[in-house]
Amino acid sequence: MSQINKLKILNDPIYGFITLPNPLLYDLIQHPYFQRLRRISQMGLSYLVYPGANHTRFHHALGCMHIMQKAIEVLRFKGVAISKEEENALFVAILLHDIGHGPFSHAMEHSIVENVNHEAISLLFMDKLNEEFDGKLALAIQIFKGDYHRKFMLQLISSQLDMDRMDYLKRDSFYTGVAEGNINSDRLIQMMNVVDDVLVIEEKGIYSVEKFLMARRLMYWQAYLHKTSLVAELILTKVLKRAKELTLKGIILPCSEPLFFFMENKVELIDFDAIVLNQFSQLDDFDIVSALKAWQHHDDFILSSLSKMIINRDLLKIKLSSEKFPVDEIHGYIERFSEENNLSQQDSQYFIFKGKIKNQAYSKDAEPIRIWKKDKTIEDVAEASDQLNLKALSKPVTKYYICYPKQLLEK
Repeated sequence: MSQINKLKILNDPIYGFITLPNPLLYDLIQHPYFQRLRRISQMGLSYLVYPGANHTRFHHALGCMHIMQKAIEVLRFKGVAISKEEENALFVAILLHDIGHGPFSHAMEHSIVENVNHEAISLLFMDKLNEEFDGKLALAIQIFKGDYHRKFMLQLISSQLDMDRMDYLKRDSFYTGVAEGNINSDRLIQMMNVVDDVLVIEEKGIYSVEKFLMARRLMYWQAYLHKTSLVAELILTKVLKRAKELTLKGIILPCSEPLFFFMENKVELIDFDAIVLNQFSQLDDFDIVSALKAWQHHDDFILSSLSKMIINRDLLKIKLSSEKFPVDEIHGYIERFSEENNLSQQDSQYFIFKGKIKNQAYSKDAEPIRIWKKDKTIEDVAEASDQLNLKALSKPVTKYYICYPKQLLEK
């Protein structure tokens, strides 16, 4: 019987050839939990704005693993001791860091499950895989949770300058065509080092860090928080909220079995047993899109109208402002829309609502990006930089939004 060659080479449009360094990673990638990421879009509904943004979490996870290989190579060259077991654990942890994402990525965290973030679900998947793979993921889980004594390893996976951010900025910039998000990840990785068990960037790499933070800020305003992407995601959240409300009233909506499970059950983190995790592992973007296609023809005015908006890309109007919108303006819209569509004011709030978004490229409160200076001292990048704009980047910028149907403008 022929053995499968598990040391594969994959072609990636960003990095060229990506190699799978060992059979365990091949087996993890082949697992249905990981294959599901092929059906989860990396940027949610951003393809409604940027038609090329159809790449998936699967692409991103492989890219992260590839640049982790590069980072380990550089650190070893500079004399940082990383054992074969630690190397493997880093590959596994970064490969699986996003495995808990639900359909359309972030929209699900506020609708299908009750305030359960994808990191918590990723950890549940990793624990389950660890059982299936006879404990081979134990060290990866320890690093992922921040329980391992070598602090820099967690920083490679989750920090303000980690492999995750380096890949998604470069990848999302490529697929959206937003050139401002492109970063030089090779240069950043070459400048990495470890001092006193923490990750540092050598001083000559400071301009690459500044470019990275600026790119991140611009990608948030131009892509991740683009007002059309934002309103589409908000509408999707409202659709799922309405579908859940109708299901709990006993109205059976056409949808897949896994989606129906989350419609009829209130699921919090404490409820995630093996059955719930299995149902979640069956959910992907296709469940949501097929449900929207069916729901656009439903008798319920709210469900059908909101579903049509996403299917036909005929979305609510969204206005952004640096100031809060007056309460009277929102009440006025709600009253008019209620009268015109014979809806209660409460139901009208599915179509007219407000909120806020925040963009902070660099947080001084979180784990800092450390610059290792030539005199062997270590300084926070915000202090080490001679760029005034870097201090500005560490200030959170809040914008307020209001969403309402376009026809209210026409009158």
